[in-house]
Amino acid sequence: MIAPSILSADFAHLGAAAEAVSQADWLHVDVMDNHFVPNLTLGLPVVKSLLRATDLPLDCHLMIEDPDRWAPGYAEAGAANVTFHAEAARDVAGLARTIRSAGALAGLAIKPGTAIEPYLQVLKEFDTLLVMSVEPGFGGQSFMPEVLSKVRTARRHVDSGHLRLFIEIDGGISDDTIEQAAEAGVDVFVAGSAVYEAAEPGLAVQRLRQQARAGMARCAHAAGRL
Repeated sequence: MIAPSILSADFAHLGAAAEAVSQADWLHVDVMDNHFVPNLTLGLPVVKSLLRATDLPLDCHLMIEDPDRWAPGYAEAGAANVTFHAEAARDVAGLARTIRSAGALAGLAIKPGTAIEPYLQVLKEFDTLLVMSVEPGFGGQSFMPEVLSKVRTARRHVDSGHLRLFIEIDGGISDDTIEQAAEAGVDVFVAGSAVYEAAEPGLAVQRLRQQARAGMARCAHAAGRL
């Protein structure tokens, strides 16, 4: 699945930005509070407006302090997936259950420097795992291939039947990086600049999806699933 990030879109025309990627699977919304990350973007009022402006499922990525307090409101508003950071939450499993009970998928995000192993047991409470492939806070950064080891670890657990969740990646995803991410086992690809800096964002979404499918086919072949 391709999830264009509106962080790279024109904030003055977010409705039009959503319409431009109507072929996408999710619309990724980066919520930043200038505390957990050194940037300030948008919050729940803008998400509510976006929900009225598009039929795309909103994939809300909360890069904020105190997600235990704020995350449930995004689920209650109608976001399809609400992801918070393991590094910021007080009760990771409890917050996941609250988000799910409010009607959204629950996602856990981990920074590039955060190990996945301490969270493997709690991932059963989640629907998505978001592996950051850049330091959270700003778009346009270079992809960090070293995080793909965490993707492979999660993929092995999913494929072994221990987990049922989408593996998502965010940061530096482009024509040059999406296939290696797909080959490692990613299911959902967040792409900002690669989509919204393209002459035709809709065609960019389609192209990225084709490349992801090629990488996923190699992943399946390597795992002996073909």
